[in-house]
Amino acid sequence: IMTKARKTPASIEHEAATIASFKRDPRFAAAYLDAVLADGDQAELLLAMRRLSEAIGGVPALAKRTGLNPTTLYRTLSADGNPELRTLRAMLGAMGLRLSVTRAE
Repeated sequence: IMTKARKTPASIEHEAATIASFKRDPRFAAAYLDAVLADGDQAELLLAMRRLSEAIGGVPALAKRTGLNPTTLYRTLSADGNPELRTLRAMLGAMGLRLSVTRAE
């Protein structure tokens, strides 16, 4: 929806807003992923990783940063994906993130 006073959209969809938030605030991106790892399942993790990859320019940019094959990354991040630890670590590293472990409460 465009307003007459502005030539910009009145709102943006949630997905785009989430990705834009990741671009602006890497700490928010890290907290988001941490929450998904704590409470989510594999499908939610892969969705989070797809969103984070979009924040850095999408799978082509992620492939370039990791040195991994783009086709393999698309498959890895698909709903049926099952990333190996080394692939997950490479993707997170390219996003400026890393895995860590804390004691469960």
